[in-house]
Amino acid sequence: MFKRTMPRKLYLLIALLGATLFALLPTTFALAATHATPSLIGVKSHYLALGDSLAFGFQPDLDFAHGYSTDFSQNLKQHGSTDYDNMGCPGETAATMISGKCPYPELRKFPYIGSQLTAAEDYLRILSGQVSPVTLDIGANDLLPDINSTTCTISPNWSSDLAKVDANLTQTILPGLSAALTVNGKRTGDLLLMNYYDPYQNKCPSSVPYIQQINQHLATDAQGYATVVDVFDAFGGTASPNPNTCNYTWICSPFHDIHSTTTGYSTIATAFERTTGY
Repeated sequence: MFKRTMPRKLYLLIALLGATLFALLPTTFALAATHATPSLIGVKSHYLALGDSLAFGFQPDLDFAHGYSTDFSQNLKQHGSTDYDNMGCPGETAATMISGKCPYPELRKFPYIGSQLTAAEDYLRILSGQVSPVTLDIGANDLLPDINSTTCTISPNWSSDLAKVDANLTQTILPGLSAALTVNGKRTGDLLLMNYYDPYQNKCPSSVPYIQQINQHLATDAQGYATVVDVFDAFGGTASPNPNTCNYTWICSPFHDIHSTTTGYSTIATAFERTTGY
């Protein structure tokens, strides 16, 4: 009766608050990951988007309503999905996704207390067996400070920062989400991890191998946990100059911004659709 009469969003927020408080108690879990990519489950009632400003749908003209997760959610409705929630936080890194220190929490479309990872795990357990897919993009903000787009140089910290992303993904983020999607030993939903395009490649072609390196690491990290969605090739891959860059991103505009345009976000959503087949 309580669930039926209370608005779904409000019920979820109250349940998440309770779950977050409970999570403050010491708990442990273990999940044995295989090296094979999990078989796709398909679409269920709820779709959850996680990650950084791309998941959020940020655009520098303040249009936050046309991100890839919004576009993807419209497609999912044709396959039985009824609800879409977006926990993406602009500026989120793999580190802050765990620690809960996203720099722009006030912009979040779905309010929660604590870290995005904890909120996502609680959400998946509250709606146990009812969520698929879960989309994720994370890691770029950990490494963007290492790319100097003015001089087209890479910081000496690159390798160590990339190793930290690997550790956060393989030791905490991906195992945690995978465990929350597993009920009685059975995977109940799809976890989709996208790789990244290179907004700098026309000005700094030397950046391309580094973005490819990020994407290679993401593919390795995802093994046993998630299906990788290839956004890099969808945006034109290694082409130099890349004819899609100015159309798919804001990098050539007066904003000189690395985020996707509405067209770019639509391209990302299409990559998700082609990868999953739904």
